[in-house]
Formats: sequence, C-alpha cells, structure tokens
Amino acid sequence: MQNYFDLTGRVAVITGCSTGLGVQMAKALANQGASIVALARRQNLIEEVAKEIHDTYGVETLAVPCDITDTARVEAAVETIMQHFGHIDILINNAGTGAVAPAEDITDEQFAHEMNIDMFGTFKMCREVAKRAMIPAQYGRIINIASMYGLVGNKIAPASPYHAAKGGVVNLTRALAAEWGEKGITVNAICPGYFETPLTKETLETEFFQNYARTMIPMARYGREGELDSAAIFLASNASTYVNGVILPVDGGYTSL
Repeated sequence: MQNYFDLTGRVAVITGCSTGLGVQMAKALANQGASIVALARRQNLIEEVAKEIHDTYGVETLAVPCDITDTARVEAAVETIMQHFGHIDILINNAGTGAVAPAEDITDEQFAHEMNIDMFGTFKMCREVAKRAMIPAQYGRIINIASMYGLVGNKIAPASPYHAAKGGVVNLTRALAAEWGEKGITVNAICPGYFETPLTKETLETEFFQNYARTMIPMARYGREGELDSAAIFLASNASTYVNGVILPVDGGYTSL
C-alpha cells in the first residue's frame, strides 16, 4: 500500500524555523520522515529546534543560521545544505515580520523592511534553492507561507505593509509556478489565518479578540497548534504531484466572507 504522505529520504528546508509555525511545520514533516534543515537568524534557537526534532523523530537535522534579506548569506546557506545533504527537495518559506500601525503613520523604512523580508527574502530563497538544487534535479516542492491578509484587508489591526508584502508573495507564487512547473517544481502558497503561537497567544485569548472571532471567522475561533501541518504535508508530498500555483487559505473560513 502506497503512503502518499511519506517524506522519507526528502530534505526539507524551513525558514523562520526558530519559533511558532515554522517549528510546528518542521516537526510535522519530520514526523513523515523528512530530514529537516532549520534556518533562521538566531543560531541558539535553531540548534535547539534541530536537536529536539532529531531526538523526537529520529531524522537527520541541520541548523543553518541565515538572514534571508542578505543575498550572500542565502547563497552560503544553500551551499552549506547542498554540501551536507546533496539535495533539497522541499522549501517552506515561513520567515516573516509584521508592522502594525495606521497607514498614514507607516514610515518608508517600515514599508521597505516588510517587503524586504516577507517578499524579497522569499524570492531570494526560491531563486537560490531552485537554481542550485531543484532545477538540476528536475524536482522540487516550494511552499510559500503568505497570509489571509495577502488576499483581503482587515479592520482589527492596520498593517498595510504586511498586506502588500503577503499579496506580493501570493502572486509571486503563481509566477514561479508558471515558470518552473515544466521543470518538475511545484510552487504553492498557504495563507494562514489567526493561529496560536508564542507571539500571538496572549492577544488571541483576550475577550476583545474572542468576540471578533465569533463575528468574523465562520468557525468562530482561531487556529490551534497543528492545524496548519496537514496543508504543509500535503503540498510537500506525492499526494499533490499535480497541484501547482494554488493559494490555499487555512483560516477557518475568514476569507469566505
């Protein structure tokens, strides 16, 4: 019997893999047998993550420090991974940030910073991994973590640079899917809604947000830990061999309204 979700032998690189959703998705892929490369800026955190995943799931792991806004460091990181594993099969672009302020008060620096990390950093990782690993292998699974805010506006927390950057990631995904599909690479995006992470937990548990969720989210709640994992596994696996250029909201129905 074929296990369509088996990732044994695959090497998965996850950016922003020091906390939150990046770590959750890394663990999910490790649970399916993938070797994991934890990539983020803070070496102490990614080393802890890599060790925990290795100890828990028994897969090979590697911690690679990298600032995805720095082209030279992206190139060096990919070179390190290729020297260690010899191939990269899965790339999850999860690293990101979020500036929250009224649009009229957003500075040029805030807007540029957001675009540089969320959109340009995502492109730099896609470009280097495709060039060095996936195009030569004629195989790859790229999963860009955008946001439901890349599809719609919002009334709860003004964040125009974030909306713009994640909207850019959505259409960058389509462009790369169109360009690289014939090279054996699928490029898809996940658009998470409100999810519990160490950074969001306190806000999501407030009475204000609970009331907002009941009004604005058809499922009347935020996403729980692990509820993004199955989407990542699906898009990384042989279950999605003909799925390309898809923008998949995992948001409890928020963008259906």
